Amino acid sequence: MAAQIAAPAAAIRAHEELFAYWNALRGREPLPPRRRLDPGGMKRLLPTVSLTEVLQGERQDYRIRLAGTGLYHVYGREITGLRLSEVYNGAAAEYWRSELDRVVRERRPGVGVHNMGWRGAAHLSIIWIRLPLSTRGSEVDLILGYDALVGMGPVQTGIRAA
Repeated sequence: MAAQIAAPAAAIRAHEELFAYWNALRGREPLPPRRRLDPGGMKRLLPTVSLTEVLQGERQDYRIRLAGTGLYHVYGREITGLRLSEVYNGAAAEYWRSELDRVVRERRPGVGVHNMGWRGAAHLSIIWIRLPLSTRGSEVDLILGYDALVGMGPVQTGIRAA
């Protein structure tokens, strides 16, 4: 996995930056309309930004409409256009379905940490944020996401070789 690993503090700052941008787009509305979203307003974050489409049906499903170029190395392939079940294995797909369902149902942002063990990299985790958007008024039909890969780096003991 050749993805860039961020320090947890840097990941949290990026989440705060994206949340502030999303909140400014929202104004006095409960959800920001998709049409206000401008990639230039979050240019620094674009490599690991995603847009997820909410698919209505018998069981609500999700499709990745856009995945930043930095996410290719996290997932090991291009995920744009894929549904959750095509990106994740069973348990990981259910984790994401549950988290995205909550964002849609509550019409509020979601944030969390998800271990990359499902990809064979249990020493890495994704610190994620998901922000609801709407193209049709008050219904959440898109979700703006940002993922930061964090993990165990070299251990600094403070002891140096002579």
